[in-house]
Amino acid sequence: MTIDATTFTFHDVSEWPIVRQSAQSVRPGYAQQWEREMDSLLALSMPFVVIMEGDQPAEDHEDRKARGIWLKKNKAALATVCRAVIGIEASAIKRAAIQVQMSLATKAFGTRMEIAASNMEALALAEQILSGQESTAAG
Repeated sequence: MTIDATTFTFHDVSEWPIVRQSAQSVRPGYAQQWEREMDSLLALSMPFVVIMEGDQPAEDHEDRKARGIWLKKNKAALATVCRAVIGIEASAIKRAAIQVQMSLATKAFGTRMEIAASNMEALALAEQILSGQESTAAG
């Protein structure tokens, strides 16, 4: 099955099975599009990794609530195809703090979460995870 990149405006799927999510895409009211795209990713039934680029901005309450509901409802299905969510943070101190939060989020959402020092490191980790070569937390 192929992926139609033209149906995605929030997620960048041009490097499928690596999916990029940019902080600049987060705007009030985005959750409905995010949900449609996540439903499409689940429907593919193929493993993928999400790389989150940029500092995650403050999210509108209604969007956060809608995403939280979707994530709870689709936790099991998402865990079967989303191999990991990888954030990028250059600061080693911030990465250490974020990794603690990501460990808790992994338990809550059932999807592996990692933090990398750079885009290049995130991409290498994503490829490693997708190839089945397990790794511990990046950076």
